Amino acid sequence: MNKLMTTALAGVLALGAGVAQAADNVTLQLKWVTQAQFAGYYVAKDKGFYKDEGLNVTIKPGGPDVAPAQVLAGGGADVILDWMPSALASREKGLDLVNIAQPFKRSGMELTCRKDAGISSPADFAGKTLGVWFYGNEYPFLSWMSKLGLKTDGSDGGVTVLKQGFNVDPILQGQAACVSTMTYNEYWQIIDAGLKPSDLVVFKYEDQGVATLEDGMYVLGKNLKDPAFADKMVRFVRASMKGWKWAEQNPDAAAMIVLENDATGAQTEKHQKRMMREIAKLTAGSNGALDPADYQRTVDSLMNGGSDPVITKQPEGAWTHQITDLALK
Repeated sequence: MNKLMTTALAGVLALGAGVAQAADNVTLQLKWVTQAQFAGYYVAKDKGFYKDEGLNVTIKPGGPDVAPAQVLAGGGADVILDWMPSALASREKGLDLVNIAQPFKRSGMELTCRKDAGISSPADFAGKTLGVWFYGNEYPFLSWMSKLGLKTDGSDGGVTVLKQGFNVDPILQGQAACVSTMTYNEYWQIIDAGLKPSDLVVFKYEDQGVATLEDGMYVLGKNLKDPAFADKMVRFVRASMKGWKWAEQNPDAAAMIVLENDATGAQTEKHQKRMMREIAKLTAGSNGALDPADYQRTVDSLMNGGSDPVITKQPEGAWTHQITDLALK
């Protein structure tokens, strides 16, 4: 190799190194622990979709003590995953959360009850103890109870709220007539624990007129005014949705990628594969762009909660197509 060729090759290698070093960092805060609920992001990282977009993405698992909105407000993440009721409640309190993409089209939230507790319809909730998740997940429940005219303070004619851990022990141990479940997770934990579907009655929030959007991507509104940040989000959303569609089409393989990223070793192959197949039903039909009708349905559900609505006024600037219009074209 002559000197000229050597110099040229060195220049190419230096250019390649410069490109590699120029990858933009993005930190994503998950709403919960590593599981198939977030498969699209792990797939995008594993398959190099983020790398192809010039991104170096760090995925931070959540947990019972992690509030994504607080992490974002404190500068611990660039983008978070949150349920829209929680995000809109935070927004009304002054945090400028903006939905930039919505991979989940449908809600997976349910209230699962034991038939032997005397529950056959929502009319039977009065006087019963119901397990409810908090940390921002309580808002759809509170909206539903308000719509039914049921107080949640344990007073006569209302319901007693049991602050449910992220497990199903209360329904198994007889501490609650009903518990919060997701179609893709806790419902199956109840079944795996020995109860049969015939022992249960399940109320899907979507069927009760309180369907609200889950697992959207949120950023701070002020950051969208920075062209460099907005460009990073365009690339992030594009790669993430590529990951989600791959996961929908390859659910078992996607579940295995999730398991490879589970540092705790707490997840099982059986549960994650089953979860991914259920998650695919919720993301199906979404290309990542928020449907304004779905957004408005969520807002109406939260505002029409009787005397104690989750939010008290129509939000302004709570979502944008600024990112998806460029990411998905």
